[in-house]
Amino acid sequence: MRQWHPAPPPATGRLAATGTVGHALAGMVQRLGDPGFVPGLLQDLAPVLPAASWSVYRTGQRCKPTLFMSASLGVPDTTQDCWWAYLSGPYRKDRTWGRAFDDAPIEPLTRLCHVTAKEVEGEHRARVYDAHGVAERVSVVDYESDGSVFAVNFYRHQHQQPFRDAHISGFESIAPVLLALARKHITLAHPKVQSMPPAMSPLVHDMGADDTDHAALPALSTLPHGLPALRERLLRLQQGLTDRELDVCTRVLQGMTHEGIASDLGLGVPTVKTYRNRAFARMGIHFRNELFAKVLGG
Repeated sequence: MRQWHPAPPPATGRLAATGTVGHALAGMVQRLGDPGFVPGLLQDLAPVLPAASWSVYRTGQRCKPTLFMSASLGVPDTTQDCWWAYLSGPYRKDRTWGRAFDDAPIEPLTRLCHVTAKEVEGEHRARVYDAHGVAERVSVVDYESDGSVFAVNFYRHQHQQPFRDAHISGFESIAPVLLALARKHITLAHPKVQSMPPAMSPLVHDMGADDTDHAALPALSTLPHGLPALRERLLRLQQGLTDRELDVCTRVLQGMTHEGIASDLGLGVPTVKTYRNRAFARMGIHFRNELFAKVLGG
């Protein structure tokens, strides 16, 4: 795990926009503010940094954790599952930023981060990295004055070769621009969210081309962590849930995948999906984010 400051711009004050980097930037800028920006950025960036997933979020102890956008390229998109798994507990003790969230800098600070899955601590690694096949992350991060971090993250998955020095160097050269583009896209795509103070921002997930099922959710509050407490809250919301439906839904709330739930309960994946679908039907919902919204508001 390492952190470092972005390299200073050239003496001319401009980032060289030629060759591979220039073509990557051109594609990103052309889609800025449009639905194609989020899913298209990984394709534009691939010649510089061949990442399989990316995400942009703000997290910290003094703000509402907010996922602004995420997408994947060439693999099933599990970025939202990763986010829910992160929120199920690991975000409170995230050490991958190299500093405690309460250690607010005197002035906002931008840094680059590089971490491999084996360097991530237990629960965080198990629930987010190992469970979703993530092997490596590079990020450009703004450490904000309230101690939170605004991070633009790119992930290598286990089926890919490790990032090479040339990839990290290319990412470093373009990182400040990626940070600026991400902030600008948020302003254009979610102006109301960007205009609110971090502590008041709702949880937003922008899948880019089609975010119909991922509209703004209610403000995040603290979920209980233990299975008994989650079962109790679910039963208060819907008394007709069976034991198996509760077993599955509580584990969904803990950020587990269908495969993880199946392994934990000794069931087949189709059976897990059946119990989930029955529970969702009883509650009048269809998607995982609706379950979180319902429990958070209950």
